[in-house]
Amino acid sequence: MAIIPCNCNGSLPLDRDVIEAGLGTALEAPASELCRRQIARFEGLLEGDESLLVCCTQEAPLFLDVADESPFSTDLRFVNIREKAGWSREGKKAGPKMAALIAEALLTLDGPQTFSIESAGVVLVLGRDEVALEAAERLADRLDVTLVLTGEERPFAPRIADVPIFHGGAIAAKGSFGDFTVTIGDFAAADPSARGALAFGAPSAEPGTSRCDILLDLTGGTPLFSAPDKRSGYFRPDPRDPAAVARALFDITDLVGTFEKPRYVDYRASLCTHSRSGIVGCARCLDACPTGAITPAGDTVAIDPGICEGCGNCASVCPTGAARYTMPDEGALARRLSTLLGAYQRAGGKAPVLLVHDGDHGEAMIDALGRYGDGLPANVLPVSINAVTRWGLDSALAARAFGACRTLVLLPPRAEGEMVGLDEAGSLSAAVLAGLGYADGDLVLLDERDPDALGERIWALAAEAVEPAARPQPFTPTGTKRDLMRLALGALHKAAPAPVDVIALPEGAPFGTVEVDLEACTLCLACVGACPANALKDNPDFPRLSFLEEACVQCGLCMRTCPEKAIALTPRLTFTGEARNPRVIKEDTPFECIRCGKPFGTQSTITAIVARMAGHAMFSDKGALDRLKMCSDCRVIDMAQTASDPFAIGQRPMPRTTDDYLRERQEHGDKAPKDDE
Repeated sequence: MAIIPCNCNGSLPLDRDVIEAGLGTALEAPASELCRRQIARFEGLLEGDESLLVCCTQEAPLFLDVADESPFSTDLRFVNIREKAGWSREGKKAGPKMAALIAEALLTLDGPQTFSIESAGVVLVLGRDEVALEAAERLADRLDVTLVLTGEERPFAPRIADVPIFHGGAIAAKGSFGDFTVTIGDFAAADPSARGALAFGAPSAEPGTSRCDILLDLTGGTPLFSAPDKRSGYFRPDPRDPAAVARALFDITDLVGTFEKPRYVDYRASLCTHSRSGIVGCARCLDACPTGAITPAGDTVAIDPGICEGCGNCASVCPTGAARYTMPDEGALARRLSTLLGAYQRAGGKAPVLLVHDGDHGEAMIDALGRYGDGLPANVLPVSINAVTRWGLDSALAARAFGACRTLVLLPPRAEGEMVGLDEAGSLSAAVLAGLGYADGDLVLLDERDPDALGERIWALAAEAVEPAARPQPFTPTGTKRDLMRLALGALHKAAPAPVDVIALPEGAPFGTVEVDLEACTLCLACVGACPANALKDNPDFPRLSFLEEACVQCGLCMRTCPEKAIALTPRLTFTGEARNPRVIKEDTPFECIRCGKPFGTQSTITAIVARMAGHAMFSDKGALDRLKMCSDCRVIDMAQTASDPFAIGQRPMPRTTDDYLRERQEHGDKAPKDDE
């Protein structure tokens, strides 16, 4: 791929040698005004077969237009090295950062999964007064609109009834853009014969139901959904703000047709540890989802992609990777971090600090710092992701393992109330790094809304960063979320200033062991059947319970399922071979049937059952207790052969029929004997 740098009319320094050292490849000769005076040079490059990377994002629309008018058919990409690197008071030292940003842009990653949403433009307007009526009438020219008034105020009836008007009381709603279902209590239609103000007929006995694609809520009251600003297709402007209402109407008129929405989360039910046999083990994603897109579905959960707005909290807190974020997924993000930090270090960069941000608020703040302030420090590497709240423990560990001495997360305003995953990532990564003797690698959350205040904070934090004394060996990011965490932890442990074998973790951590009360355990193996991660294992040929600590996610299903309450959880991180190899927790000798000698249980299980049943009325005699020591076949045989056989009821009495009565009457004359004679 040809890389075309531009110094933007001399406004940013380009250290070509440093950048090429970090990339390991040559650049095209730097341009100074590629988008204007030197556009012919760009056009000439389009005539080749090589893909192009232009080091400019501001003029990307112009370059794309020029490419559309040419025979160019390969890959055209753009990267911002101006606001993110060169436009800074440390711009002359930003060569390693430019190399890192360009190297990341050269990566080829899979695009997000999408699904289609169909909208026919069916709109339901909810409101209390003439504001809702006016909004409905303005939309009716282009869309299929229904109005439901919910207040006591009665606007004047419209001259032309081009919008169906109803009145309703209690309202509930579910669904998302393209598929809303709204339930309306006391549903009543407008009276067409009303003079003056609107009037309505008698309310229906049953609630009314409306299906619509778009929902415009002008009631000004309690929203119909949790996190209403994140429910696609649901508009809730303040009815007292005409400008806000006008903006909502403008946006709604464009929502007709087929739309592609990203499928932010790829859910793999086979990895889910939500519940087993009606016992709930893990509910992290349910508790973390701000929009209510996740609901229980038996032993697993269901994620509604129409409701999901991509905060990534579920993927961040999921201990197994069953909920996998796709923009980007954990593997792609780890490859980006490895590439970014690797190129920075090869170019001679020191003390790298990551700045994780989103593509809206974060990009705008960085742009403001570059254009109107001191820019970003030369050692601060921006990492743009779709939602910063998807930054989890796997990302935090990988960042430090690849060499970042600090990670800053720039929080957008919409992240309020979605901090579960970030808080957990910060606390757990801090516990791990401190336990291994690392004095760096901390996670810092930035919630400044003013660019000047943000700039001051970033410059202060960057100045505190020092080159890490311990640099783990790089590794290739592969596998699932759990695999990536193991790789990062292994690299961190190998290079740790103070390596230890075991680190105690706070409650709720996704790593740990189980403690089993061997006296109470009867080897019933209910825990094995309940364990969704296959951390607890049995042996089909011998009564044995084994445990693989590396697989345990501390969901607690084994503890809640155990009938003897013999299991407890201990969160910890173990770096020895003990965690990677199954260890035997308890084993027993088989119990042999006292009648036929066939093994059918364990000594501890049968002994415990006999001890518990000894005082029961049904097992008051020795024979009944002995049957508990028999296999299922012998137990049935013994019951059939003993006097206590419940089926041994003697000779079955013959049934009396009409013929019997007639015969007896004839034998005794006219007087028939009574039944008890």
